[in-house]
Amino acid sequence: MPEVNRSAPPPVGGWTRFVTARPRLALLAALVITALAVFAGSGVADRMGSGGWQAPDAESTYATEVLAREFPASQPNLLLLVDSGSAGVDDEAIIAARIGGDEKTAGETLDRLAPAFAGERGPVTVSLGGPVAVQHEMQTIIQEDLLRAELIALPVTLVLLVMVFGSAVAAMLPLAVGIVAILGTNAVLRGLTEFTDVSVFAMNLTTALGLGLAIDYALFIVRRFREELATGADTRTAVGTTLRTAGRTVLFSALTVAVSLSAMLVFPQYFLRSFAYAGIAVVLLAAAAALILLPAALMLLGPRVNSLDLRRLLRRRKKATTAGADPAGAAAGGPGAGSGGGADASPGRGWAWLGALVMRRAPVFAIVTTAGLLLLGLPFLGVKFGTADDRQLPASAESRVVQEHIRDGFPGSPGGGLEVLAEGQGSRADHAELKTRIEELPGVLRVEGPVADGPAAYYSVLPKGEAVSEETQQLVRDLRAVPSASSLDISVTGTAAVLVDSKDAIADRLPWALAIIVVVTLLLVFLLTGSVLIPLQAVVLNALSLTAMFGAVVWVFQDGNLSGLLAFTSTGDIETTLPVLMFCVAFGLSMDYGVFLISRIKEEYDRTGDHEYSVTFGLRHTGGLITAAAVILAVVMVAIGTSRVTNTKMLGLGIALAVLMDAMVVRSLLVPAVMKLMGRSTWWAPAPLRAFHRRFGLSEGEAAPAVAPAAAVPDPEPTVEAEGTAGARRDIGEPARR
Repeated sequence: MPEVNRSAPPPVGGWTRFVTARPRLALLAALVITALAVFAGSGVADRMGSGGWQAPDAESTYATEVLAREFPASQPNLLLLVDSGSAGVDDEAIIAARIGGDEKTAGETLDRLAPAFAGERGPVTVSLGGPVAVQHEMQTIIQEDLLRAELIALPVTLVLLVMVFGSAVAAMLPLAVGIVAILGTNAVLRGLTEFTDVSVFAMNLTTALGLGLAIDYALFIVRRFREELATGADTRTAVGTTLRTAGRTVLFSALTVAVSLSAMLVFPQYFLRSFAYAGIAVVLLAAAAALILLPAALMLLGPRVNSLDLRRLLRRRKKATTAGADPAGAAAGGPGAGSGGGADASPGRGWAWLGALVMRRAPVFAIVTTAGLLLLGLPFLGVKFGTADDRQLPASAESRVVQEHIRDGFPGSPGGGLEVLAEGQGSRADHAELKTRIEELPGVLRVEGPVADGPAAYYSVLPKGEAVSEETQQLVRDLRAVPSASSLDISVTGTAAVLVDSKDAIADRLPWALAIIVVVTLLLVFLLTGSVLIPLQAVVLNALSLTAMFGAVVWVFQDGNLSGLLAFTSTGDIETTLPVLMFCVAFGLSMDYGVFLISRIKEEYDRTGDHEYSVTFGLRHTGGLITAAAVILAVVMVAIGTSRVTNTKMLGLGIALAVLMDAMVVRSLLVPAVMKLMGRSTWWAPAPLRAFHRRFGLSEGEAAPAVAPAAAVPDPEPTVEAEGTAGARRDIGEPARR
């Protein structure tokens, strides 16, 4: 079998020259830009809203705007609960009011009013509730929880990075890239608030993806750079090879994640669009920092990237203990002497063994793993969609306490009813007839009105059930179907009407979002691999990796299991937009890991032509990296999941579960099993598409002559450790030469 020279230096391309020509200048420019981003992004959370679930072109939105303009008192958004201190609701009173303006203006007004009204007022205690108080308190809690999450995630992430790299210097690089991405995204969001509404919930995604993806990309690049140094390459050559291989993978990964997140732009609710704004910005900034700033830093550091090797201290202590117990063996250069851990500590050996095992039993692993994932997703078949309310807040939150009192003690509570807007030149008899028809509907407790002002009038309809129950949602549909005089046009709004319209808007746009994700993902993965089947495999396996997340969301947050342990109140449903958001984010992150693995397999397959060996090789060289990246991202998401707001808790814990399942089950077991079953047909494409890929595709590595396929998937061969690489090793084995 012909040898392939793996240590030959690659040509230094234009991109490498661009990012490494003046590394000090590049880092100085980055420092200046980051400082400007800190200034530009300051106070961004104060300019964000806590709503955004309402579709702007919906019937309920139109009715809400008309009522706010023509009948400002028709929709109270501030409720004052006056309590005399006795036990029953008969010693309480509710004062309903409305604060005008958008969410930001209403929040500022509430801040001014609260000190004058809330608290002890003579013989009574006044507490503030209603939608504006709930949203304002939720926004405040989210900002506090986000700061706490960052204080938790940053030090834990640094410790994990030190454990992965050994070198404290190498560990600091991914963290620096993440901080740059987060600060840059805050500045972008601050700019967007000048032109459009942005949800405060997007701040959580900025922190999570900023740290998670930046660390993923930096891990991949720094690990490859250290591998190249271990082969004896000089710094510039190592940077060139790293950008030519791992750099292209990072670029493709960033594009696939950005595409998944951009699908949320098709939805009208600014809650979802905000996550697209934040996600696309943080992904592109993380990739830019990893592909521009990180190579510049590596150029300056060179082999010193392995400095402050904390693991070496442990190895020296272990060697000293071994030498004391067996000085003759140590002096003679026995096992472990001078090797930094011994030849048997080959990195990736366990992953190579796992890959070989999975492929020997590929049908079993494929069937069992797929069945297990589908089983975990079964609870999602019983999902019920609702809307966020005060129960998202902790039980001690003032606005939630007020809403609980109202919900338990006042049937047909203010702020929870429906408003029917009737427009047109209807007579008094027409309005009376319409009121009668509304009163006859099932689920109606009381109808008040009409209140008229010129050609417009409205009716307040108090439902028998809770504000967003299934019965109240059906009442919305019934109200919209009520026949009225030909001179009256009817529009319905209220909390349940907003929910009905939101569900309809998501259902209408969801096929388009899925089409964007699937089509663009198929195209990008094809450009990376040149295969028709690998992109299809990637989409299907990524979707499978999300089943556990969706099943857990319903089992835990809808059904209330573990609610005591996780400190939340189950409302019996899931907020309508959350599954869409979680799908887009988790699918993108799964593609992130999928691209890492597939690109390394493709690089080795192009070099050797040996399918099974390439799968084992790819798993060996990325399995530990992907798992480490997933664990670190999961830590960040769990930190986000410690939030006291239920939706944020669901988002953080759900995505943490998804990335762990993807890395530890799908990438480790299902992908090698499926690729074994597909065999060399994995790389098939029809002749026209092969020609298209040769012209337009991008792949890891330069073209290299393929060696003949090996007779069998080999066991990992011995490795050697280069001096000063802090445990980074290079393979000296090729596919089995027999």
